[in-house]
Amino acid sequence: MVPRVQLPPEIQLAQRLAGNEQVTRDRAVRKLRKYIVARTQRAAGGFTHDELLKVWKGLFYCMWMQDKPLLQEELGRTISQLIHAFQTAEAQHLFLQTFWQTMNREWTGIDRLRLDKFYMLMRMVLNESLKALKARRWEERHMEQLLALLMTEILHPDSQAPNGVKSHFIEIFLEELAKVGADELTADQNLKFIEPFCRIAAQTKDSLVLHNITRSIFETIVEQAPFAIEDLMNEMGAEDLSEGNEQEPGELCEKPTRGSSRGAAVDLGEEQARGDEDSAGPVLQFDYEAVANRLFEVAGQQDTPSPNRKRLYKVIRKLQDLAEGLFPEEDIPEKAARKLQEGRRGRRTKRRLPKCRLHNKTGRDGQEDLRADPSAGSRRTRQDVATGPTVPQEQTRAQGRRGAHRRQRRPRAGARAKVTGCQEPEVKKKRTQENK
Repeated sequence: MVPRVQLPPEIQLAQRLAGNEQVTRDRAVRKLRKYIVARTQRAAGGFTHDELLKVWKGLFYCMWMQDKPLLQEELGRTISQLIHAFQTAEAQHLFLQTFWQTMNREWTGIDRLRLDKFYMLMRMVLNESLKALKARRWEERHMEQLLALLMTEILHPDSQAPNGVKSHFIEIFLEELAKVGADELTADQNLKFIEPFCRIAAQTKDSLVLHNITRSIFETIVEQAPFAIEDLMNEMGAEDLSEGNEQEPGELCEKPTRGSSRGAAVDLGEEQARGDEDSAGPVLQFDYEAVANRLFEVAGQQDTPSPNRKRLYKVIRKLQDLAEGLFPEEDIPEKAARKLQEGRRGRRTKRRLPKCRLHNKTGRDGQEDLRADPSAGSRRTRQDVATGPTVPQEQTRAQGRRGAHRRQRRPRAGARAKVTGCQEPEVKKKRTQENK
C-alpha cells in the first residue's frame, strides 16, 4: 500500500479556500491568518514567491464562490486586511506583488457578473496597502518601494496587466489616497505619489493609459482645486482660533501651511462654500506650480511622443492658471460666452423644414413660401376667398344638392396654403375630377 503524500500547508489551505461550502471557506480564511502570523514571527520564517501565488489562487476562488453583496464586502475586507498579519515591509510587498500578478493572470476568465466584486477587492487591497504605509509614518523609502511595485506590475509597458486592471487602478488611486492620507500628507508628499504617473503619461504609447491618467489624475486635481483651497482656509481659520490671534484675511493667505498652493488664494463666496460642503469628500493638497513644472520637465524631453506632449501641455496651462489664482470656469471671455449663448438659442429655435418647403422656400416664380409661416398662409387663404371671383349661383346650388349630406369643411386658422411645386395626392385629384 502506497503511503499518502503529505501536501504542503499552502496547498491544503488553497484547496479549502476554494471549497464549495461557505463554512469550510470561512474556517480556511481564519486558519490562513493564524498561519501567516505564526510563520512570519520566526527568525528564518517567511513565504516564498511561489507559496504566496498558491495562497492567492485559493483566495481568488474563495472570492469567486462567495455570493450576496454584503457577504462579498465582508470577505473582501477580511482578505485585504491579511496584509497586516505580515510583520516586515518586505513580506507585505511580496504579498501585494503576488496579488496583482494573480489579478493579471485571472482577469480574462472573470465573467461580467463577477466583475464588481473583484473591482471592490482591488480597491480594498489598495486601501489597506496605503494604510500599512501610513502605519510606517509615510517613510520615503517604503513609499518609493510601494510605488515602484505598483508601476511595475500594473502600468509598466512590459507588465501583463489587462486594460481593465490598468483603468480601474488609475481611477481609484487618488480616491483611496485621499481617504487614507488627506489629513496628514503635505503637498510635497502628494507630488511624490503622482510623480510616477507623470513619467508614464509622458512615455507611454498606449492612448488608453494616457487618457485615463490625464482624466483621473491631473484633471481630478484641477477639478478639486476649489475644495482643496476651501479646506486649506478652514484649517487656517481653526489654527487661528486655537491660537487666539486675530489676523487680517490678507495675512492668512501669506502664512505657510501644510498644503501650500502658491497664488491660489481665490475668494470663494459663502453660498458656493455652503453648497459644496455636502458634495466634497476628503481632498488632497497640491502645489499647482510644482506639479506644472514637473509635467513640463517630463513632457519637454526629446523622446516624448507628440500626442502625449500636446495632451500634457493642455494640463500644464490649467495648472499654471490655478497657480495664478484663475479657475478654468472663470477664464471664459465675455464675447465667447455671448456667442455660446446665442448659438444655443439659435439651435433651439431652428426647425428643420421638409423637402417641399426647402424646394419652395423662394418659389419657382420668386415668391415666398407660405408654409414657413402658418398664420400668414391662413390670412392669405382668407383674403383669396373674400376677393376671389364670384361663383355662379346655379353651380353653388348644384353642389349644395349633391353634398347636402356631407358636412362642409371650413379652413382652420393654421391651415396650410396650396404651394406651387408640391404634388397633390391622387385621391384628391380623383375627387376634384368627380366634382367637376
